[in-house]
Parts: sequence; structure tokens; C-alpha cells
Amino acid sequence: MALIDAFLDELWSLQGLSDNTLSAYRTDLCQFDAFLTAKGIGLLALDSLTLRDYLAYRFEQGMAKTSTARMLSSLRRFYRHQLVSGTLSEDPTALIESPKLPKSLPGSLSEAQVEQLLAEPSSDDPVECRDKAMLELLYATGLRVSELVGLGMSELGLRQGLVRIIGKGGKERLVPMGEVAQDALEQFLAGPRQMLLKQGATEVVFPSNRGQQMTRQTFWHRIKLYALRAGISTELSPHTLRHAFATHLLNHGADLRVVQLLLGHSSLSTTQIYTHVARTRLADLHEKHHPRG
Repeated sequence: MALIDAFLDELWSLQGLSDNTLSAYRTDLCQFDAFLTAKGIGLLALDSLTLRDYLAYRFEQGMAKTSTARMLSSLRRFYRHQLVSGTLSEDPTALIESPKLPKSLPGSLSEAQVEQLLAEPSSDDPVECRDKAMLELLYATGLRVSELVGLGMSELGLRQGLVRIIGKGGKERLVPMGEVAQDALEQFLAGPRQMLLKQGATEVVFPSNRGQQMTRQTFWHRIKLYALRAGISTELSPHTLRHAFATHLLNHGADLRVVQLLLGHSSLSTTQIYTHVARTRLADLHEKHHPRG
């Protein structure tokens, strides 16, 4: 465990990885360490044959390929760190191939469904007024849910209509919020936010009904509530509105590199998956509405 702790501490201090990413690394490494301990093998005594045994074990347990691919990524990073630091002379993961994964397309909503979802929260209730501002801002900016719930008052530029986001790896980006989201946000800040704070003080823009920072899970439950009320049966994910933001921008002619900057993707290849979604939707529209479709 000391090796794992030291590795994670260095990732945190040198690369500024998020708590969620570090937690995922810890889970993968601790599970692997437990497997090795049961066999009487230490983390630094690993060979590629034992690693293949672990992959076979995961397959027998019915674990998903995506989970195994992530686990291998964690192990590669851990053992490359040991190699660089001189703790090991060989990387036991070097000859191991990651499982091939199908290229998955993110789920999204149509523009009409988004309108239905955004119309559900009532501005008369402090909690729903908060949720409306959050949903509008999420769809207008394409923020990650973790970025939204952790958004601080100092990161809002209401006069400029901008949000300043510190994303993955500590990278900063400025994202325009649009008039509708700005109006919903100003309405929430004008009174309902203080009602949720209940005389307390917090920097977060969207406090919970206990006056504290909301969790991602709580907001995810709120989204599902409004989807149910709106009669939306499409399977949703925590990033559904982020996906809709990107897809709808591309459908309306936005440049892919602009969408990349707005989403905070470090690589254009990550953003390109949305072009598949956009093309599929455009093909469906063409088939449905063109006289010779």
C-alpha cells in the first residue's frame, strides 16, 4: 500500500489529477494488489505471466472489457512510474495488449427533448430554480457535471457572459454561457441561492438544500426526476446534456476545433466521436424530410 500511496501522491502533486481520477487509480491498484497478495506475490515482483493470470481471472468473473482496459491503463502508469524512478528495471505491462473496445457513441437528446427537460423545473421553488439554472448552464456550456457542481462564484463572469473553468489537469478555459442560461443564473442568484444557504457561507454557485456543495450523484438524481416528469424515455447518462451540447453545435455547423476548446478536450480525436453522432442524426433527418430520402 505504501507504494500505491507514494505513486498517487506524486500524481496529485505533479499532475494535479482530480480526486475522481485518483480514486479510480487507487481502486484498480488495490484490487490488483489484493490478487497478488493472495498468491504471495508483491507488486514489484510481478511478471507478465502473472498479469495474464489476472486478466484471465477478470474475464472469468465477467468483468467488462471497458473496466479491464481502464485497469490496465492504471497498471501501465504505475509500473512506468516505477521504471522511471528506478524501483524496477523492466516494465511487466510492456508486452500486454489492451482489450479491443468497440467505438462507443455517447448518448444524447434531440433538441426537442432538451427543451422539454429544461422546461420542467419551476422558478418558484428555490431548489427547482437552482436546478433550472444548472440545467440551462450545463446545456449552454457543455461543462462536465463535476465542473458544474464545483463551480465557484469567482469563476462566474456575469458581465462578460463567461464561465471560467479549471478542467482536467488544471487546464483553464473560458466558455460563453448564452443569454438564456445567464438569465436563469441571475434569477437564481437574486434570492433562491441565499435561501438554500440558510445563513451559511460557501463559495459554490449551486449549494445543496443543506447549504453545502452538491454531489454529482445528487444532481444526477435531479436530472432523472425532470426527465421522468417530462416523459423522456431515452436512456440518460450524467453527461447527457454535455453530449447534446456538442452534438447540437455540430448539427448547426460549428467547427470541430471550436467544440474541442469549449469541451476542454486536450486532443481533437476525443471530440471527433461527436461527428459520428451528428452525421447519424443528419442522415436520419435527410431520410425523414427529403422528398427522395
